[in-house]
Amino acid sequence: MPDGHVLVTGATGFVGQRLVPALASAGYTPVCASRDPGSARERWPDRRWVELDVHDPSTLGVLAGCRVAFYLVHSIGEGGDYARRERLAAEAFGHAAREAGVERIVYLGGVRPPSGTSPHLRARLEVGQALRAGGVSVVELRAGMLIGEGSASWTIVSELAAKLPAMLLPSWLDRHSWPVGIDDAITALVAAAELPERRDGCYALTGPERVSHRELLARTAAASGKHPLMLRVPFVTPRLSSYWITAVTGVRFALVRELVAGIQFELDPSTPPFWPLIGHHPTPLDATIRAALDAAHQRPAA
Repeated sequence: MPDGHVLVTGATGFVGQRLVPALASAGYTPVCASRDPGSARERWPDRRWVELDVHDPSTLGVLAGCRVAFYLVHSIGEGGDYARRERLAAEAFGHAAREAGVERIVYLGGVRPPSGTSPHLRARLEVGQALRAGGVSVVELRAGMLIGEGSASWTIVSELAAKLPAMLLPSWLDRHSWPVGIDDAITALVAAAELPERRDGCYALTGPERVSHRELLARTAAASGKHPLMLRVPFVTPRLSSYWITAVTGVRFALVRELVAGIQFELDPSTPPFWPLIGHHPTPLDATIRAALDAAHQRPAA
């Protein structure tokens, strides 16, 4: 049963801002961490905010008194040495959690492809290893694309599907993944906090279907009532693709470049599935797509 305070790092992010109310509904007392708690408090005044910058060890004292810590910090594409900085931050966090008496760290990580990897995916895996090195029980949930309003990967897919009457798709978009809805991911994160210690470890957080990135684009477009012409062109480089994706979607180039590098691999799970442990069945893919599109349409105009 829920007991005591839980710390949510990255509480203003795509996942964190949704996790906090889910934890409260489950009976936890969430403590929200941000590098700028003042601004965060203005947006969410009903939540408890503390200052935490995982790259600044002097702020890790906020772990004191927390039974569970959710590690949702991710700095993909923020400078050429972001992977090293992420690893060092995770190491410091893991050791500080042990010293503070934290019982469990829940980490939302990334997929380990069966063959090859990208810098971004490798960095996600190294963060998990660094957290475990602290000696605290860690549950690492390895997810591919998260479908939901505010996800960078989903923004790319939904914007391309909505805006382009025709697409020149490189052959590597025939690679596959298991996209999962944000609501399912939140369910998993909350449940991971209460797994028995003997169940800690790495688990695959997969959606209900294995689909190619090309098929995901087509199904997203169809859900919006569009049927763009899709032409396969094997000579389009990842870098060139990143430029035109940025131009169409507005997602910053450094982030797009890292995400594109990752989807050139088959993103099949290499760890046991998480869902059987909690008796949950992920939402059907088309329903998840529809919900994400509806959420975007309901978003207030800027």
